[in-house]
Amino acid sequence: MKYIVLVGDGMSGRPLEELNGRTTLEVASKPYMDEITKRGKLGTATTIPKGMVPASDVANLSILGYDPKKYYTGRGPLEAVNIGVNLAEEDVALRCNIVTQAEDKMIDYSAGHIKTEEAKILIEALNENLSNEKIKFYPGISYRHLLVLKMASKEEASRIAKLVCMPPHDILNKKISKNLPQGKGNEILIDLMNKSKDILGHHDINKVRIDLKENPGNMAWLWGAGLIPQMPTFKELYDVTGSIISAVDLIKGIGKIIGLDVINVPGVTGYYDTNFKGKGEYAVKSLEDKDFVFVHVEAPDEAGHNGDIRAKITAIENFDKFVVGTIWEAFKDRNDFRLMILPDHATPISCRTHTIDPIPFAICGRGIEPDSATVFTETAAKPSSFVLSEGWMLMKNLIKG
Repeated sequence: MKYIVLVGDGMSGRPLEELNGRTTLEVASKPYMDEITKRGKLGTATTIPKGMVPASDVANLSILGYDPKKYYTGRGPLEAVNIGVNLAEEDVALRCNIVTQAEDKMIDYSAGHIKTEEAKILIEALNENLSNEKIKFYPGISYRHLLVLKMASKEEASRIAKLVCMPPHDILNKKISKNLPQGKGNEILIDLMNKSKDILGHHDINKVRIDLKENPGNMAWLWGAGLIPQMPTFKELYDVTGSIISAVDLIKGIGKIIGLDVINVPGVTGYYDTNFKGKGEYAVKSLEDKDFVFVHVEAPDEAGHNGDIRAKITAIENFDKFVVGTIWEAFKDRNDFRLMILPDHATPISCRTHTIDPIPFAICGRGIEPDSATVFTETAAKPSSFVLSEGWMLMKNLIKG
């Protein structure tokens, strides 16, 4: 048997006046997702446990079959694993966004989706001025980077990991001074963030970006703190071998921790211009010698954060045509597979951030009796009796039935 999970990050949303009361998922042309829905079952799932932040790390852990309440320790460590940073018990890993700030406001959580090459130079500047035996910045992709703090003890590391840190995409156009890290020991992070403004604000890279009327990467925003997690492997839980495909360090980091092969597809960016078709083709290829593949596409989520209706519709259509379609054409006439499509969470255009709304999912393949649903939308899924109140049960339903 082959098991396929296709995730359009942030793909679902809420009705919009601009779309006559429809969601972007309802407006988008997505014949392959609709066909899969017709051939299988449509339901809803809650991927964010009660009381937890609706973040991609929490949601994708759920989809992969790991209860976040049991296994989640923070976003930073998951990204650290992917870029090869070995963490000790007394280390705290944090997500480090290169952002644009002005007049005490968060202008852009991604500094205009800054190019990786430019961002790497800015991260090097932070290391030159701020790093020591306890502080080290690590470059990632585009605006997504990493900070590791080596604390004096595991207890101190645990305290820092519990600081309340706001994701930058949640405070767009809000005051930075009112959204800095909170809790005992927060001065460590606040000091680094304030110093980063002086270092990056005068950097030559940003002078050029301003001349080109691009948002400068003039601050390092720290969030997503956490400690190294301990989780069983995917094979130990589900007795299948598998691979994971994504442009995002977070998702690849989760894959590495649970023993999935991370497949690096040429041309993937985590943005609108990613290599959609390549992801589909590499997924099909991976199933020649693996039992399971998990394909993650970030583009719909980015459009949601940007508040861009047209871009989100286009991202959903590209996901359907080039990722879902490529895989579906390879498997639709076979009888040895199960396939699931879903967003990890909602990222409504109206609020430009993640929400805890239940997400729609469709599953088809061997042993799955079709229901009456004919389209993959939030509205069609809402009346379904196929409801999973704990999202980590999705994988058990897919693999174990």
